[in-house]
Amino acid sequence: MTLKLGVIGTGAIGQEHIRRCSKVLQGAKVVAVSDINVDGAKGVVSRLGLDAEVYANGHDVIRSQDVDALLVTSWDPTHEEFTLAAIAAGKPVFCEKPLAMSAEGCRRIVDAEIAYGKRLVQVGFMRPYDAGYRALKQVIVNGEIGEPLMLHCAHRNPTVPENYTTDMAITNTLIHELDVLRWLTDDDYKTVQIVFPRSTNKTHARLRDPQVVLFETQKGTRIDVEIFVNCAYGYDIQCEVVGETGIAKLPEPASVQMRKDAKLSTTILTDWKDRFIDAYDVELQAFINDVTAGQLQGRSAWDGFAASVAADACLKAQESGAIEAVELPPRPAFYNK
Repeated sequence: MTLKLGVIGTGAIGQEHIRRCSKVLQGAKVVAVSDINVDGAKGVVSRLGLDAEVYANGHDVIRSQDVDALLVTSWDPTHEEFTLAAIAAGKPVFCEKPLAMSAEGCRRIVDAEIAYGKRLVQVGFMRPYDAGYRALKQVIVNGEIGEPLMLHCAHRNPTVPENYTTDMAITNTLIHELDVLRWLTDDDYKTVQIVFPRSTNKTHARLRDPQVVLFETQKGTRIDVEIFVNCAYGYDIQCEVVGETGIAKLPEPASVQMRKDAKLSTTILTDWKDRFIDAYDVELQAFINDVTAGQLQGRSAWDGFAASVAADACLKAQESGAIEAVELPPRPAFYNK
């Protein structure tokens, strides 16, 4: 069986997903695409040599009888609308983060999916599919370092555009840690506080950079995450787990070590797409396989909701400077399957 995919949104991430589903992965074919820029969408289809229908409206892609499942890679504020429409049509949907623009929006998707009676939504959090994070998770699951006591993490970008603001450090950057650290520790957040060190001179008036996010989990694990989006030197993701009997650290990306000009060096990546390109492939191949098998197993609508609830608490903590509660309701039994 070849899964027939419809892709809503042909911007940068949409084009990448269309390319990988058409040229790299197995078992799927892109048969329909849409974008508000119809000529741009036609150009993507032509450049990749696809036999795909081009629509101006994402709802036409959802309604198409030729489409078995959907990828939502459109403008962030449209994600909730298209995901809800996919659920109403009974079609599996892979929605890039954010699932919705608010926790309330995510909850509407959760409620719609539960009402439908079957998991149809996977959220595009790719880090649990990264080989390094999976290896780190296995160390924890196997009990090789005992129970996690502390996590020291960092998310560093070389630079960000002028329209990047303080709140986006949470909603665009930390959002990945909000998901992957829940998955890594199998734990939910209890409280969060954000502190601001001295700002780098590479930032601007609307962005306080860096910032440090301090979590306590329900089990009592303490997590600190440094967000530094103008670090200048590269794209650098760090995660160190301090356990009862040892320490485990996220592996560095593979890089040739060089001895040259009296220096010992390894290259640091500068682009997030390069850092997680393999994880995207694994993530979408898993979605294709799961849809074909009839049971989604990836990051769920509940995971998207949980990340959004935590993000809202972080935004509140940015403003107050106080320790804020992360008020996540109990997980519905529907998502324990």
